[in-house]
Amino acid sequence: MMVETESENDSEVWKKFLRKHWNMVALFVVAVILASAGAIYVFLWFVGDAQSTGMVPATLGLWTMGNLVSFILHAIFWELLLIGVPVVLAAVAGWLWWRRLPSEEKKEYHFFGKRSRTTSGGGGISLLFFVAFCIKVLIDGNWNVAFATWTFDYVVYSMLWILVWILVIFGIPIAIGIIWWIRHEMKKKT
Repeated sequence: MMVETESENDSEVWKKFLRKHWNMVALFVVAVILASAGAIYVFLWFVGDAQSTGMVPATLGLWTMGNLVSFILHAIFWELLLIGVPVVLAAVAGWLWWRRLPSEEKKEYHFFGKRSRTTSGGGGISLLFFVAFCIKVLIDGNWNVAFATWTFDYVVYSMLWILVWILVIFGIPIAIGIIWWIRHEMKKKT
């Protein structure tokens, strides 16, 4: 019963906010749509440009790790420059607008209630594996070798080798920390 009341109150707060500030909400929705469409357009522009300038081969089998990393870094650069900067400026403008609202009005809008500190997480592991794989390919001398020439065994054994090194690099400090914690707890009990 309390959940329904809280949900109804949140709904009323949103309705009140939308009625009072419909123009800013509409502007925000338009900005999100434009930023999303712009991000897709910039990426498609960059893909076509990267192929036509010879930055990357048109055939995926001819790509190298150097092509892949260069492509990713350049794409991030152009997205941040052409889309990220205007989005940040718009966010600053929105924040300045929010700051100008009267304090009493802002206190009425408790949009988020209790926040949970849990996150889905897990994205860092993929990035760690990708960076480690790039380092392994560089060390092996396969940085400028086309992907089509790589064998399946090479990729699988590289991944296993990376997993072993990550376990060694992170496992040893974790094991030392656990041993220290256990010893510390044992001394407390005696």
